[in-house]
Amino acid sequence: MIRSTAFALLAAALAATPAMAQTYRDRLPEDEILYFLLPDRFDNGDTANDRGGLTGDRLVTGFDPASKGFYHGGDLKGVLNRLDYIQALGATAIWVGPIFKNKPVQGPKGQESAGYHGYWITDFTQVDPHFGTNAEFNALVDAAHKRGIKVYMDIVVNHTADVIQFKECGDCSYRSRADYPYRRKGGIAGAAINPGFAGDDDHSAANFAKLTRPDYAYTPVIPEAEKSVKVPAWLNDPIYYHNRGNSTFAGESSTMGDFVGLDDLMTEHPRVVAGMIDIFGGWIDRFGIDGFRIDTARHVNPAFWQAFVPAMLARAEARGIPNFHIFGEVADPEVAALAEHTRVDKFPAVLDFAFNQAVIDVAAGKGTDRLAKVFAADVLYEGGEKTAHRLPTFVSNHDAGRAATFIQQANPKIGQAELLQRVQLAQAMLLLLRGVPTIYSGDEQGFVSDGNDQDSREDMFGSKVASYNDNKLLGTDATTATPSFNPGHPLFREIATLARLRTSHAALTRGRQVTRFASDKPGLFAVSRFDPKTGAETVIAFNTSAEAWTGNVQVETGSTSFRTLAGACPAHAAAPGSLLLSLPAFGYAVCAAGASK
Repeated sequence: MIRSTAFALLAAALAATPAMAQTYRDRLPEDEILYFLLPDRFDNGDTANDRGGLTGDRLVTGFDPASKGFYHGGDLKGVLNRLDYIQALGATAIWVGPIFKNKPVQGPKGQESAGYHGYWITDFTQVDPHFGTNAEFNALVDAAHKRGIKVYMDIVVNHTADVIQFKECGDCSYRSRADYPYRRKGGIAGAAINPGFAGDDDHSAANFAKLTRPDYAYTPVIPEAEKSVKVPAWLNDPIYYHNRGNSTFAGESSTMGDFVGLDDLMTEHPRVVAGMIDIFGGWIDRFGIDGFRIDTARHVNPAFWQAFVPAMLARAEARGIPNFHIFGEVADPEVAALAEHTRVDKFPAVLDFAFNQAVIDVAAGKGTDRLAKVFAADVLYEGGEKTAHRLPTFVSNHDAGRAATFIQQANPKIGQAELLQRVQLAQAMLLLLRGVPTIYSGDEQGFVSDGNDQDSREDMFGSKVASYNDNKLLGTDATTATPSFNPGHPLFREIATLARLRTSHAALTRGRQVTRFASDKPGLFAVSRFDPKTGAETVIAFNTSAEAWTGNVQVETGSTSFRTLAGACPAHAAAPGSLLLSLPAFGYAVCAAGASK
């Protein structure tokens, strides 16, 4: 879609660092382009660790490369071996899915699956043996840093693996504080316990010292074989968990219930706060990582984050990491819900699920005003538009699914050529609009998933999963049965060129954004972004319609001459304050003016 002249112009900028930054440590969060990957599904650099050092069948080792719910063999060496590929795509930072040691397999009989995704942690201090070793993670970080690529860790504070069981039941429903108060055993009519405990709103050590029995709602039981499985050792004590049964994801259960059976940490407890600060501060100290994506952030009480986030930023600052990027996962498409966690929890940023939903809708053919409404609400975030520029934006991820899938579902009769065009347009919006673009591995190779979760976690190396390999990929005749690291793929080329364009122009990383046009119908969406030093305007226009579009876009009256960065731009404004553009179906243009007069 980008003209060949632009490809040639940008090819020389292959190793360029984001505009205005001198070294990778100097780059601000909004300067980055993230590449998100799950190590197990990326590349297998060492087949010796496929079973994590365990022996037995898949219910012991967790390894079954033909099953989408088990380990496939990808590891940290595989990521290290593919740094050339990641850098060629234009990514400046890698967000690595959780690498901590997991419970290999869990789930009811006949419904087991493995911890390949990394979210069932037992040891918070070690790399899972399926992925490698702490030394290999250190080698990956060092190698990435030598290239100027940052490394972000995906961390979990809300829960551990499912180890704690309850005497009263198996799949236990949530029991509230009103019906099962802390100072009664098994309900309001039960025996008095925990004398003097003032409740979980008093976060003092003195108050929590009075919480000595965890059997107020259920009676926790730890299987003998797992009594010491968690590391650090304090995590093995059930007093540090809520023990109230499964969350309904509403009301108080949202922060106090087990996430589908996973042991929910009592993050109100000062020992848990101190322990988690020590755990994750240690990863900063030892490895010099550059940021945290925090899983299930909305399911932890705000007071925890108000202590944890400043502690992590201070730890990073002490390690010589001035721009440590922290963002929480708040899976909600409403801006108000996202913004709440920047104001109440004091998160520096959250994953921008509102942007995700709007781009999918617009690229699928709905009105472009959906994007305008998201950007108009940037003022709701703590810090306003400055914070909005640090929100990681995305069109696909491992939980929600892939943009191609949802665009196809919204247009069931769509052809492959048009689907590719719409997906390219979505990727262009991701890389040119405000926020921190986050590319999910496989998108650049045309992956089209069957759905979300396990269905959108395809292997980049040759897959043995039948339900992955029968998918029709975009822009290629290949399937996921063969390695998907083709730098010649049209989506790879498109993303790589846009990435270089973005990181070569400060207006596209740090620049203020103003919406110029949007409509309740498919067609034009246009914004201007402004260089933070010179004030020079860059006009970005997208056509989401299947028909060509020609018309005028408002610009600054001082923006009189333009040069083409992508698409086709006129050399001069049609009149002071007006730029005449012509966009092909599903096309876009990036037009840069000189400094405003």
